Amino acid sequence: MVQPDLFQQINNAVLDLQSSDLQSYVRPVKTLARLLQDPALDMINQQLTAGLDLDAFLAESVKSEGGMVGSVRLAWPDDRDKGLGLEWLLIRKFADDPDFMINFGHTYYYGGSKVMAGIHNITRQMIIPFARDYKGYVMAHGNTQPKLVMPMSNKVFIVHGHDGEARETVARYLHGLGFEPVILHEQANQGRTVIEKIEANRDVGFAVVLLTPDDVGRSVKEDELKPRARQNVLLELGYFICHLGRERVCALRRGNVDIPSDFAGVVWESMDDGGGWRLALARELRAAGHEVDLNKAF
Repeated sequence: MVQPDLFQQINNAVLDLQSSDLQSYVRPVKTLARLLQDPALDMINQQLTAGLDLDAFLAESVKSEGGMVGSVRLAWPDDRDKGLGLEWLLIRKFADDPDFMINFGHTYYYGGSKVMAGIHNITRQMIIPFARDYKGYVMAHGNTQPKLVMPMSNKVFIVHGHDGEARETVARYLHGLGFEPVILHEQANQGRTVIEKIEANRDVGFAVVLLTPDDVGRSVKEDELKPRARQNVLLELGYFICHLGRERVCALRRGNVDIPSDFAGVVWESMDDGGGWRLALARELRAAGHEVDLNKAF
């Protein structure tokens, strides 16, 4: 059964893509593609994409290119359902190869010299109508069942190292947005180990991980020591990615901190002195499904 709240998550991903920049657009694209490939949609997706050849569609579209920039046109079929299937395939390809999305936008949705103009044009002209029509297609061809959506927890766990200033700044900001910050060392021990205290807070709805230069380290093959986050912070980062999902974890990097190679594919935000991280964090919370008043984000 397809749950109606899946469409809300799809809509949230589209909204996040709409407000993204060059550093952050990959995450909502991948989230959107993952949601569109939910197991509950398998039969619908197979029906929608049956017999479609994306490579042939792109090859036919290239033939329309003229001598002027922006003259090339996509060879959409007259059948709207087939066009919907091709759009589904394109979104999956965007997620698999984000650079392809940049080139695709420049070629077919040209908006000037700025890279993000093409991506925003794709979102506005193709992905937003697709999300609307895809929901209609699923509702008409599949089975849906109402689902009781439990209220989301407003507790946000703050994973931190030795930078007390960064910890308190983030905690105050979250509190101002209406969230309840959870800081580990403020929790009663009750004879528990650290990991048991973390597990006791399984009702949190989001986690903010502060990557601050508290330690130094290097590989045995290297000579230079590099600033890095404390190992307990990386352990807790992995725990919350597993427990909550990547879309409910936001990492804030402060200063020059070596990013672990296994984390390179996950979006992190720079905790800059200008305060730009505040809006970025608010957007991540909203994309995760929380109600956030962006007027309070500054």
